[in-house]
Amino acid sequence: MTAVDYRGQTTLITGASAGLGAEFARQLAARGSDLVLVARRQERLEALAAELRAHHRVQVHVLPMDLTTGHPGQALAEQLERLGLHVTSVINNAGFASFGPFHQTDPVRLRQEIAVDVTAVADISRAFIEQLRTAGRGVLVNVASMAAYQPNPRMALYGATKAFVLSLTEALWEESRGTGLRVLALSPGATRNRVLRSRGDRSGCRGNEAGLAGRRGPHRVGRAGPQEPAAQRHRGKCEPGDGFPRPPHGHPAASHQGHRPPHRREGMTLGGDAAMLGGGAVGIG
Repeated sequence: MTAVDYRGQTTLITGASAGLGAEFARQLAARGSDLVLVARRQERLEALAAELRAHHRVQVHVLPMDLTTGHPGQALAEQLERLGLHVTSVINNAGFASFGPFHQTDPVRLRQEIAVDVTAVADISRAFIEQLRTAGRGVLVNVASMAAYQPNPRMALYGATKAFVLSLTEALWEESRGTGLRVLALSPGATRNRVLRSRGDRSGCRGNEAGLAGRRGPHRVGRAGPQEPAAQRHRGKCEPGDGFPRPPHGHPAASHQGHRPPHRREGMTLGGDAAMLGGGAVGIG
C-alpha cells in the first residue's frame, strides 16, 4: 500500500483545538497539507493556526463551530464553498464523554454527547464523502475508541457512541473500496486530553492523567487500505479506574497479515510511520 501524499491536499479536522486534533493538525501540516481547523474555542484555533503557518508554510483556515447545534456537515460545507476551499481529507476527531451512572447523568449532557460523538460524525461524513471519493487521494478518519469494543458501565453512552463510529466507519470502508479514498477508524485508548476533563471529571480514567507510557504493550495496531479491513472486532478487559477496554493477552497486534508491526503503544497506523498522539501512537504518512 502506497503512502498518502498530503502535499496539495486540504484536510478538515474537527476538535482541532487540543489533544489528538491538534496533533493531527501538526503532523499533517508537517506533511504539506493545508488545513481547516474546527472547534468551539476560536482563540486556541487561531494560536495553533499561527504556529502551523509559521513552521510549515501551509494555509490554515479557522472555523469556530459548536457541533452540538444545527447541521454541522451542511454548515461546514457552505462555509467552505464561500471560502472557495475544496476538502480532500476529513478527520472526525471531536468528541467528549460523560462519566457516572447513566440514570444519574444530566439528560442535556447526554443529548450533547450524542450530537457530537454520533450525529456530527455521520453528518460531516455524509456532507463530504462524495467529494472525498471523487478526489480519490485522501483519507476519511473517524476517531472511535477502545471503548467501542465492549459495554462500559459508568461510561455507557460514550462506549455506545464509539461502537456506532466503529461500525459506520467499517461500512464506509467497504462502500469506498476502489475509489482511492482510504476510510479508517482510529481506536485509541486513554490519552491526555479533554474528553473527560471538559466537564471537570477526574475519576473516570486514571490513564487520562497518567498516560500509557511504560504501562502497556501494543494493543491496537493495524493497517487499512483498499484491500484490508478497517478494523477487527475483539473483546477486552477493563482495569479499575481506567474506563477503557483492552484486548485479552495474546491478541494479534496487526490486522494486516504479512507485516510485522513496529513497536507502538497502541493506536492504528494510517498508512505509514508513527506520530505520537497523547498516550498512544498513530502513523498518518
